[in-house]
Amino acid sequence: MKKISGIIVDPVSRRRYPGTLVIDQGCIVDVLPNQDVRGPFIMPGLIDSHIHIESSMLTPAAFAMTAVTHGTVAVVADPHEIANVLGVPGIDFMIASGRQVPLKFFFGAPSCVPATPFENSGASLTARDVAKLLAREDIAFLAEMMNFPGVIGEDPEVMAKIVAATKMGKRVDGHAPGLSGPELVAYIKAGITTDHESLSLAECDEKLRLGMKILLRQGSSARNFDDLHPLITSHPGECMLCSDDLKPADLVRGHINLLVKKALTHGHDLFDILQCACVNPVRHYDLAVGLLQQGDPADFIVVDDISDMEVSATWINGEMISAMGQALFTCGQSLTINHFNPSPITVEELHIRVRGPQIRVIEVTDGQIITGAGRHTVPAGSTVVEADPLADVLKIVVQNRYQPAPLAVAFVRGFGLKHGAMASSIAHDSHNIIAIGGNDIDLARAINLLHDSGGGISYVDGAEETRLALPLAGLMGLGSCREMAEKYSILECRVREKGCQLQTPFMTLSFLALPVIPALKITDLGLFDVENFELTDLFL
Repeated sequence: MKKISGIIVDPVSRRRYPGTLVIDQGCIVDVLPNQDVRGPFIMPGLIDSHIHIESSMLTPAAFAMTAVTHGTVAVVADPHEIANVLGVPGIDFMIASGRQVPLKFFFGAPSCVPATPFENSGASLTARDVAKLLAREDIAFLAEMMNFPGVIGEDPEVMAKIVAATKMGKRVDGHAPGLSGPELVAYIKAGITTDHESLSLAECDEKLRLGMKILLRQGSSARNFDDLHPLITSHPGECMLCSDDLKPADLVRGHINLLVKKALTHGHDLFDILQCACVNPVRHYDLAVGLLQQGDPADFIVVDDISDMEVSATWINGEMISAMGQALFTCGQSLTINHFNPSPITVEELHIRVRGPQIRVIEVTDGQIITGAGRHTVPAGSTVVEADPLADVLKIVVQNRYQPAPLAVAFVRGFGLKHGAMASSIAHDSHNIIAIGGNDIDLARAINLLHDSGGGISYVDGAEETRLALPLAGLMGLGSCREMAEKYSILECRVREKGCQLQTPFMTLSFLALPVIPALKITDLGLFDVENFELTDLFL
C-alpha cells in the first residue's frame, strides 16, 4: 500500500484540498483529507484525445518515454497512417509496441484506408475488415471518418463501418472541415460524435448545437487552439484537447500540459480546463483512466506550480513511471516492418510539356493544412513548364512507393524555397513519396535518396545530401525522441537556410497529398479538387 500526499485537484468535485491518496494494487482505495499537507499539487493525468503516433516519427513505445514526462497518461490514437501502408499488420505492430510501456494507448479502427479512391495506398480496409477490428477488445473506437461525401451520400461500405461501431457501443470520430447546413446534419445523424477540424467559433457553434464534441487542436502543423479556446469556458462539457500530429522536437518541449498552461494564460478556470483535458475524454470514450476518485486507477501527475505545468512526476496504475523529466522504464528495439517498392526516377520523367497558357497551383498557408487553388501563367514561348523559385512557384511530385508507376507532377506556391529540393515518404494518408523543388536534377536525387533507406525525409542541393531514415513503414525511425528531434531539426534548419520560412516545412509538405482537406491537393494519380471531390487537370 502506498500513500501520496499533496494538494489534491479533484476535477469531478471541482475543488482542491490538502489530502492523501491511498493506493493499493494500482487503484486509489481511499482519498483522505489531510490539513497538514502544504504541497505539491496532485492532478489527474492528461489525455491527448486525438493523435496519430506515427507523425512523431516514433514508435508508440518511444513516444511514451517522452510523453509521460509531460504528464500524459493516455492517448486516443488513430493508426491510420501505418494502416495505409501495411493494413491490419501495421495496426497490430502499433498495439504491440504500446504494450511494452505503461502509457495507456487506446487505438481506433481506421475508417478510411485509403482515404479516397483517387490514390494508391499500400493496403485497404473493407467494412468487413473494420468490423473485425471493432470486435476486438484492444480497439476502442472507429477513427475519424474523413469520407464525409460517403456519409452524406449513404455509401453502403461507409455506412457499414459506422453501423459496426454503433452496434459494438464504440464511438465514431469525425473529420468535417467547413461542413455545415443539411450536409452537416446528415453527417452527425449518421452517428459521428467529434470533430477536430473546425476553423472558427461560428463553425463550432453549429456543430455543438447539433450534438458534436469539439476537439481543440494544437499540433505541429495544424493549429486551431488560439481561435477556439473560448469554448473552454463557454462549453467546457463538450470540448477536448488534442495534438493530432506532433513532430519529435515539439514533443520534447511538451504535450497536452502546454495546452493546459496556454489555457490558463488565457484566463480560463482550471477546472474547466481539466474538464476538457481529462474528464471529457474519459467519459466520452469510456476510457479506463483514473480521475482521482476512490476506486479509480491511480493515474495522476505531480506538479509543483500549476501556472507553469512542469510535471515533476507521473503515475500510472499506481506506479511512478516518470520523475524530474525522465521516464523510469525502458522499451525494446522494434523489428523493422515496411512496404516500400518504388522504381528509381529519372530527370526526364519530371518534365511537363506545355498544354495551355495557365496552370493550377496549390497555395500553402503557414500553420494550416487547408490549401488554396491558385494559378500561374506559363512564360510565352515555353515548351516545358519549369519551376520558378524566384516567383515562389516550385514543382511538386508524388511517386507511388508501393509499385512502379507514372509520377504525378504539379506546382505549389508558399514554401519560399530558393535552392534545392526536399522529399518525404510521409504523405498523408497513403504515404507515397512527396517532394518539392526548384529544379528537376535535385528533385530526382532527393526522391531517389529515400529509395535507399526504405523511406525517410531528405534535402538535396547540388552536392549536398541530408537524410533522416525512417525504416519502420517509411514513417518511423529507430531512435529516441531526442535523437529523432535532433536529426529532424538539422533538415528543417537547412531548408530554412535555403529560403523556406514555414514553421514546419516537412509536415506541411506531408499534408499536400491529403485529398480530404480543401481545396487543391495532389495524390500519386494527379491534382485533386477536394471541393468537387475529383481529379483535375494541371492546365486551366
